[in-house]
Amino acid sequence: MSLKSPKPTDSELAILQILWRSGPSTVKQVQEDLGKETGYTTALKFLQIMTEKGLVMRDEATRAHVYRAKSTETETQQQLISGLLKKAFRGSTSQLVMQALASKRASPKELSEIRKLIETMTTGK
Repeated sequence: MSLKSPKPTDSELAILQILWRSGPSTVKQVQEDLGKETGYTTALKFLQIMTEKGLVMRDEATRAHVYRAKSTETETQQQLISGLLKKAFRGSTSQLVMQALASKRASPKELSEIRKLIETMTTGK
């Protein structure tokens, strides 16, 4: 994913999370996953806008168009973190990590994964 890819809004990110979890989906499937408070036409409009922005791709091969995320969840997360890192932390990875860990208690499993990642990055193994 290039750095010029559009940054999804919160609502668009919710739809992307559905597509990442469920895979390619119709408007009706996305709308049902979003819940009763989101109407079909609202879900359709969001997906149309997201198609224009390049966040999703639309397969028009069947009567019910199927949408899928253009970028992976990891690619989108990296793009969002990169922007946050530059804007809020002046590029300081350590400040970002310390604030993330201070704002929400990490589970023992998460801390173990963080330790393993640090070890891998430090030793190259």
